[in-house]
Amino acid sequence: MSQHAARIARDHCLAPERVDAPIYGGRYRSLFDDLPALDSDEDALHALGRPGGPCDLGVDFGDDPDSHVAAVWPFFGQFIAHDITADRSPLGHRADVAAVRNFRVPKANLEGLYGAGPVGSPYLYGKDDPAKLLLSPTGIDVPRNHEGIALIGDPRNDVHLFTSQMLVAFINLHNRLVDRLRDDELAEADVFEAARRAATWHYQHVILREFLPSLIGAELTAELLDDGPQLYRIDEDPYIPFEFADAAYRYGHAQIRDRYQINEHFGPCPVFPDLMGFGPVPPDHTVDWALQIDVEGHAPAQRAKRIDSRLPAPLIALPTQISGSEPGTDYASLANRDLQRGQAVGLPSGEAVAQRLGVPALSAEQVGLAGEGWVGETPLWFYILKEASALHDGEQLGPVGGRIVGEVLVGIIDADPESFRSVDPTWMPTLPARRTGAFGLADVLVPSD
Repeated sequence: MSQHAARIARDHCLAPERVDAPIYGGRYRSLFDDLPALDSDEDALHALGRPGGPCDLGVDFGDDPDSHVAAVWPFFGQFIAHDITADRSPLGHRADVAAVRNFRVPKANLEGLYGAGPVGSPYLYGKDDPAKLLLSPTGIDVPRNHEGIALIGDPRNDVHLFTSQMLVAFINLHNRLVDRLRDDELAEADVFEAARRAATWHYQHVILREFLPSLIGAELTAELLDDGPQLYRIDEDPYIPFEFADAAYRYGHAQIRDRYQINEHFGPCPVFPDLMGFGPVPPDHTVDWALQIDVEGHAPAQRAKRIDSRLPAPLIALPTQISGSEPGTDYASLANRDLQRGQAVGLPSGEAVAQRLGVPALSAEQVGLAGEGWVGETPLWFYILKEASALHDGEQLGPVGGRIVGEVLVGIIDADPESFRSVDPTWMPTLPARRTGAFGLADVLVPSD
């Protein structure tokens, strides 16, 4: 792995950041600034997340860790995380508009796909057809320079095979829309912007109508879409809450399988190190998305792991290129890094947030740390995973985790003046869907036309 790739990998939501600095363009602060930070014993915190600790799934799974959720969803969640924390240019996607006020505003608008647009990021677009995004010469990979470094809007999307191949699918989505708009004889000067808007709206639709209901429940999703967020509002000082970035939205680490079948001939293998990115994707490593998400006419896909407090071996012993530490040490454990981040930014306990939200806190038996010698209340990240396991059998987030994730994602989309929720709340997807009125991620990853 090159020094460039190693640096991006270490920065990829794994290494602690300065809490007073902008992170990938977004400003971070607490959602519950009236709650005290949980000050946990450092040694006890390390004991939770290190190899062999309660966060280590181990090699003997015991009970079946598979959920009903398809394997793709934690990777789509990661794709969204990169998008809303993108390093946003003051010019945005239109180089002729000084959108200075929107600088660092978190948005779900596929900036990792579009960069600063055909004028600001011309290396992402066709020389002879700048309305279309580039792919590799084979069409199966993102474009790369002669050293294999991805030429994409956000280098974090090349961290492993699933995110880079998902980016390929969204590039194809945009290019399909360009062709459709030209078939409809839209003026050429308007084609790129119309395709960008349509791709972004289809993506936002998937987030709000498919991803969120599965993750936080249909009832809470409907409440947020009908009434809007009550806790999280983007105002004149836009931000991303620490409780979201460093606890609730890290639920996805617990959904990662120990092994994945990538296509008919490649796999099963772990995400790390086997699916590490930052290099060209050979043809025999391309992702068969029908193995990762349920597609009509195909056998059921692999499932994600149930959400609980245990992470699979590849995340408990991250490669040195990712963590900067030797596998088997405390800081090579992603669980330990998640716990340490919560401590570093001063997150409140899970019990304190539950009380603040007016929901019953988990019992000591449900948290399950008494036998580990843990004293006091529970780190928020660990609590949210236990909440999902205790209340929903690991199939979705509970009331604390679900409320934080739902409020932030709906709030970000609602605050975007270009989102479909702002421009045309009645809008529905226009691309073909396998199920009438139910366009979803499968239609992006495995298009039917």
